[in-house]
Amino acid sequence: MADALEGIRVLDFSQMMLGPYATQLLGDLGADVIKIERPGAGEWERGLEMMGDLVAGESAAFLAMNRNKRSVAVDLKDPVARDALLRLAATCDVVVENFRPGVMARLGLGYEHVRALRPDIIYCSGSGWGQDTPAARDNRPGQDLLIQAASGLAYHTGRVGEAPTFAGTSIVDASTALTLATGILAALVARERQGIGQWVQVDLFSTAMAVQCQEISAIVNQHAEPPRSAAGIPSPWLSAPAGMYRTADGWLAVAMAPLDRVAELTGDAELSTLDAWRDRDEAKRRLDAVFVRRTTEEWLSVLLPGGLWAAPARTVSEAVDELRAQQSPMVTTVEHPAAGTVELIGCPITFSETPWRLRLPPPLVGQHTEEVLSEVLSPDELSALGGDRVQL
Repeated sequence: MADALEGIRVLDFSQMMLGPYATQLLGDLGADVIKIERPGAGEWERGLEMMGDLVAGESAAFLAMNRNKRSVAVDLKDPVARDALLRLAATCDVVVENFRPGVMARLGLGYEHVRALRPDIIYCSGSGWGQDTPAARDNRPGQDLLIQAASGLAYHTGRVGEAPTFAGTSIVDASTALTLATGILAALVARERQGIGQWVQVDLFSTAMAVQCQEISAIVNQHAEPPRSAAGIPSPWLSAPAGMYRTADGWLAVAMAPLDRVAELTGDAELSTLDAWRDRDEAKRRLDAVFVRRTTEEWLSVLLPGGLWAAPARTVSEAVDELRAQQSPMVTTVEHPAAGTVELIGCPITFSETPWRLRLPPPLVGQHTEEVLSEVLSPDELSALGGDRVQL
């Protein structure tokens, strides 16, 4: 059975999450992803400690986003190495990078340099603020937390009077990675049908604004800013009874629902007299006092049959345990040459005819340098490229 992206070749200069998560999705679907790294240290995220630690010397973050790739370690500033990479790029369908704007062009590896060798190349750039915006020209740092703050995403999370609250994961990085993967796939379709290559650009700030499209539509067209809750409803866009509630043994999440139905199921008749938006803080406080009287499971046995949307608030470990018990493909095991047996979250896309496959574990730095470069260089050329410029 063929893979969905079999025959597609990707030259990946990206690092951290924006690019690597996008290219891992392409690799999961069958693309040959060639990851370009620094000799020795490799990509920056290889040294990123999660909870202050590594997995047998390997970063859990790097392992999470770099399976189904081959690693080539070369010095991008070396002219001979750069020429080898250009020859490699000419054999690829897609080039991906997320350096600061202008860096790849200064290295002689920009869009125009690659397009001169392959006019139909799909060249993809990810950045914090775009390639040519005032923030980009000012060289402002583009990082997930900063973009959450600058886009209003953090401000619209949390209680009134308290600090804007960041999401519990790099939500803007992940969303932009998915946007990048979508752009690549669309550009590949355009090339197939129209015979054209192009430069695809995505940035964190634009994506952060795009994922807030419904909220921004309300603000700019209704000419108002939503008030933050004082009682702890997590978003200013939610009306009562939406929120997180302490129970006798844990926490319970409740989505929006008619308050008269909530009143009936919880036994608090006063709730039916409240307005779900105007009186949402009062409703939240009343429900805080009600839900703490029973366990989470007891409340679920009442609310779910009664038509209310509710769910237990679980830890990530509990969610993963459930996936393991279900033998879900969303938890996959790989054998890593250094870290040993590692569990990773799988590809979230299901295909009926071309399912994703685990073909390669996350690579060691430069593990495939000789293998990949021998595809475009002669043995003598490869030998001449040795030394500090490459990691064979």
